[in-house]
Amino acid sequence: MMNQEIEIEYKNLLDENEYSRLKDTFFTRDTPFSQTNHYFDTEDFLLKEHGSMLRIREKNSGYVLTLKQPHEKGLLETHQNLSENEADAAFNGSGIPEGDVLHHLNKSLNVEGRFLTYLGSLTTKRLETEMDEGLLVLDESTYLGVTDYELEFESSDEDRGRKAFQQLLREFSIKERHTMSKSHRFFNRSRNN
Repeated sequence: MMNQEIEIEYKNLLDENEYSRLKDTFFTRDTPFSQTNHYFDTEDFLLKEHGSMLRIREKNSGYVLTLKQPHEKGLLETHQNLSENEADAAFNGSGIPEGDVLHHLNKSLNVEGRFLTYLGSLTTKRLETEMDEGLLVLDESTYLGVTDYELEFESSDEDRGRKAFQQLLREFSIKERHTMSKSHRFFNRSRNN
C-alpha cells in the first residue's frame, strides 16, 4: 500500500517585516525546527516540466523521499521512508532507491532508465500552529545564496482554508502575492546561477 495524501495549501511570500509581525503574534514562545529539502530531477527537468517535484526531506535525523504531482484538488504526495545509507547514496549519485516513489514516478512520468540528478538543498526554519481552520506555517528558507520568508496555510477543506488564509492577509495588511512553491523558487534560482 502506497503512502499518499492530497495536500491543500495556500501560500504567500512575505517581506522580513511581515514575517516578524506574524511571528511576534502567533509564535511568541516557539522555537523553529529545521528541515532540509534535497531536490532531484532529470538533466532536462522533466519532473518540473510536468509540474512534479522529487525531494528527500531531512528532519530530526530521519529521511523521507517524496514525489509531489498535480492533482485536481491540490497536490498528490507519495512518501517513502529512507535509511541514512539510502539517502546518502541518492545524494552521491547512486540513484533513487526502489520502492513506492520510484514505482509511481516510472508509472506516471516514465522516467525509467533516465538519470535523476541531485540539484542541491534548501533549508527551512519552520514554525507551525494549529488553528480551527487548519495549520498556520511560517517559514524562513535559505538556498543558493538567498533567504526568503513565507506564510503557508494547510487545510483539509478547500473553502474554509482559503477564507481563513485571506482573512489572515487582510488582518495583517499583507498584499497577496503570486507565490511559487519552494521547489520552483529553488529550481528557478538554480537555473539562473
